[in-house]
Amino acid sequence: MDRVYEIPEEPNVDPVSSLEEDVIRGANPRFTFPFGILFSTFLYCGEAASALYMVRIYRKNNETFWMTYTFSFFMFSSIMVQLTLIFVHRDLAKDKPLSLFMHLILLGPVIRCLEAMIKYLTLWKKEGQEEPYVSLTRKKMLIDGEEVLIEWEVGHSIRTLAMHRNAYKRMSQIQAFLGSVPQLTYQLYVTLISAEVPLGRAVLMVFSLMSVTYGATLCNMLAIQIKYDDYKIRLGPLEVLCITIWRTLEITSRLMILVLFSATLKLKAVPFLVLNFLIILFEPWVRFWRSGAQMPNNIEKNFSRVGTLVVLISVTILYAGINFSCWSALQLRLADRDLVDKGQNWGHMGLHYSARLVENVIMVLVFKFWGVKVLLNYCHSLIALQLIIAYLISIGFMLLFFQYLHPLRSLFTHNVVDYLHCVCCHRHHQRRAENSEPSFEAETRQSIV
Repeated sequence: MDRVYEIPEEPNVDPVSSLEEDVIRGANPRFTFPFGILFSTFLYCGEAASALYMVRIYRKNNETFWMTYTFSFFMFSSIMVQLTLIFVHRDLAKDKPLSLFMHLILLGPVIRCLEAMIKYLTLWKKEGQEEPYVSLTRKKMLIDGEEVLIEWEVGHSIRTLAMHRNAYKRMSQIQAFLGSVPQLTYQLYVTLISAEVPLGRAVLMVFSLMSVTYGATLCNMLAIQIKYDDYKIRLGPLEVLCITIWRTLEITSRLMILVLFSATLKLKAVPFLVLNFLIILFEPWVRFWRSGAQMPNNIEKNFSRVGTLVVLISVTILYAGINFSCWSALQLRLADRDLVDKGQNWGHMGLHYSARLVENVIMVLVFKFWGVKVLLNYCHSLIALQLIIAYLISIGFMLLFFQYLHPLRSLFTHNVVDYLHCVCCHRHHQRRAENSEPSFEAETRQSIV
């Protein structure tokens, strides 16, 4: 049987320049076991089961307030997860009643995981056989500091399995930042207020923390893939370990500070937290409105303006949820088709961490001076110092990653050290200019006299 070739449309690759460059034929990609899909499904099922168990316990103990919030966080994230999987797989245009039914009863990740496992087993049985339908993929790769254009064949089954992986990566971020972050924050708050940690709540917090850490690590990986879509990127174990430590320290310290601040001020903390979230939520829309640009109408094929608006609102909510607890590693631009700024925006990163550090210090000081009734058996000053140090260590790991471990750091026009050097030089020049102004004025007065 003759093999059918398909060259997918890649808007970021110029076909003329691709033909002029030397193309190296790469080895065909090998399919690997979908550990990420299984782990994402495990986190989803574990967090859902533990959340429903705690809802049952709260209802049994007549704790209606705690039960309502726990169930609300679970339902919102679960519905968003189902919509994400349906959108990525485009199920509304397909005849798959079983899949839609499983999504309706909030078990979409389970049936998708089974589909991915069946696809993997099919590929495993047909290993060594050539597929009749393949596509050609071209990516750039850095070899010994030089850009090389590599081309390889990708079978239809491998591409389908890759689509499942991409869908679960996005699902994990939705679950982490729209479900696990508020769930973990609220359960920590309840634990502080009640001064007890039952086994069910501890299990729920462990699953939520694992989901948040995994989602934040994937957020960095996806940000690199989106910014450098033309390149084939490989992250080694050391890079992944650095990202995991950075994100774990950043999120845990941030959430603990939010919990202690909320437990100290109770309802008085709500306006501050809501205002904080609304500023992050509307900031991309304000920049979009001030730019005077029109709403992009080519985000997805066959999308009406209402559908495009719904997608933009959903992306903005996710963006705000990520930036509320950690840095999103991307800057949202609603006027662009890609919806993100693909430049290495050091200013955006520096502004985010500077604002968050000041905000965390203020909340920690509020806890230290007014949180007398929250933790009577612990030194508040020591807790406050440990949380700020943990956040600073996370910033240190972030700088370490971008300076030495980023897979494409050779493409940076300026690295972290250059940016810090420019900031310090700018301040130094400003001080010199300010110091030179009085002497210049004095010389002018003397010359006049």
